[in-house]
Amino acid sequence: MAQSQDFERLKQKYQSAIHLMEQLQVHLQNINMEGNKLFIRGEAPSEEAKNKAWDQVKLIDPTYSDLTLDLTVSAQQAPSQSTAQQTSPQSATMTAGASASGGQNQRHYTVQPGDTLSKISRQFYGDANKYMKIYEANRGTLHDPNKIGVGQELIIPE
Repeated sequence: MAQSQDFERLKQKYQSAIHLMEQLQVHLQNINMEGNKLFIRGEAPSEEAKNKAWDQVKLIDPTYSDLTLDLTVSAQQAPSQSTAQQTSPQSATMTAGASASGGQNQRHYTVQPGDTLSKISRQFYGDANKYMKIYEANRGTLHDPNKIGVGQELIIPE
């Protein structure tokens, strides 16, 4: 019960950002709770749309400590890799958990009940068979790819 109240409260708090993303034609893939944070994943049609969405989030709450926003730029609109490196050292994905000194190519995910690495892999990569990529990135905390725990914070590499 408290989880759904938190979800509604945080959704309301970030409603102007969600509305802006819809106006900018960001494809919102999911909005749900991850632990005590609102989790929003979407695909922006351009780098400019992604940046505008982030600017709106920062206007609402400069710390966005209660939000994880995972926005990617759609492949057909993303600049080529060489152009991207010249114009921006950041990848097309930003998460609230990424540090300024590194980790730009990493996303974070909190394990939910019923999750498996294959299920998470399908969610992020569209292919359940890429689960070892997640396992390898989390070797420090995972000792068996078949054993993950609810609430565990995983790094999801690009």
